[in-house]
Amino acid sequence: MGSLEETETALSEDISFLLARASALSVAAANAALAPHGLRARSYSVLTIVVEGLNPSQKDLAEFLRLDPSQVVAIVDELEGRGLVERTPDPADRRAKIITPTPDGTELQADAASAVSEAERSTHGLLSPKERRQVAELLRRLAFPGDRSA
Repeated sequence: MGSLEETETALSEDISFLLARASALSVAAANAALAPHGLRARSYSVLTIVVEGLNPSQKDLAEFLRLDPSQVVAIVDELEGRGLVERTPDPADRRAKIITPTPDGTELQADAASAVSEAERSTHGLLSPKERRQVAELLRRLAFPGDRSA
């Protein structure tokens, strides 16, 4: 028998399994590319959203990234400890804090984004640019089912 990767199984047609496996491969490549920057895929995701100027709260980040709020608190704590983000009062809700980038956070995110883009090109290199756009569109439709613009 050859390796499992070369064997057709019922999972070869299981969309959820294929999505999970493709995600695991992508995340592993992203984490390897982000390691020199002291980031991992989750912390990079938080930093990227914050740098985009969306002024998210920790609750917003947890909901968007589908993470437990305690995970987001730990990620923000780590980023804040490194001087990459700050918690500032939310003018709309004095009990909440919004997460904003520091200049160092903005600079690191830009450097890390280049590394992630290269890892993505390598990981998804079997797909043509058109196929990558198609996959991204299909995944957006699955990830954001209520978004009619997708």
